[in-house]
Amino acid sequence: MQYVKIKQAIVEQIDSGMLSPGQKLPAERKLAEMFNTTRITLREALSTLEAEGFIFREDRRGWFISPAPFIYDPAAAISFVDNAAEQQRKGEVALVTSQTKMASKEASQLLSLAPFSDVHQVISIKHLEGRPVCYSTHLSLPIYSNRIADQELIHSLHRSYLDVHDVTFKRCKFNIMATALIGDVASALRATVGSSALVVHKTYYDSNLQPVCCDIEYWRHDAIKIESISSYDLR
Repeated sequence: MQYVKIKQAIVEQIDSGMLSPGQKLPAERKLAEMFNTTRITLREALSTLEAEGFIFREDRRGWFISPAPFIYDPAAAISFVDNAAEQQRKGEVALVTSQTKMASKEASQLLSLAPFSDVHQVISIKHLEGRPVCYSTHLSLPIYSNRIADQELIHSLHRSYLDVHDVTFKRCKFNIMATALIGDVASALRATVGSSALVVHKTYYDSNLQPVCCDIEYWRHDAIKIESISSYDLR
């Protein structure tokens, strides 16, 4: 199939270094001319490359070569910025909103809340080398809202809750699912509506195993590699 040959040709250029991470591909019209093919066939090739994480698309900006994925352990007690630095990457977090509001059904389930409970919601965007890669919603009980919005942009959640509220996390429960980006999330990540993504739900528990806060993170699927290590003592 012609689209497979086009895909392989682009992969070979990426592997050889002729196309570098973050580099913008020529416009679709130009690419179609270069490969002597139709726009429909070209888009099949580009869509396959996107699904496999070789390239990503930004709304109204075009196609780009994907950088190496960010290695991410959802349960790790380290801030995004520090984690990025350890991987020789430049990570930044931008605050979008911080407000107390009525808990959604999703928040109520994650935090085991009664109906009509309030939560404090902090929305932020995580960037790697200037590219928005994660739309993060942090939800906590209102008693923990004081100064957490500012603290969590700098430190890990573990450090923030310990320093501000003397709360130590005992357990983190997380799950990861495939999803599609829509609405404000897609717009904030400069993604086209319907783009593939991973959604990570994390709930943190205190020493009494009561839920304290949770995160809902929407990641561009090409931007991360989930990696977690567990240790066992079978003696």
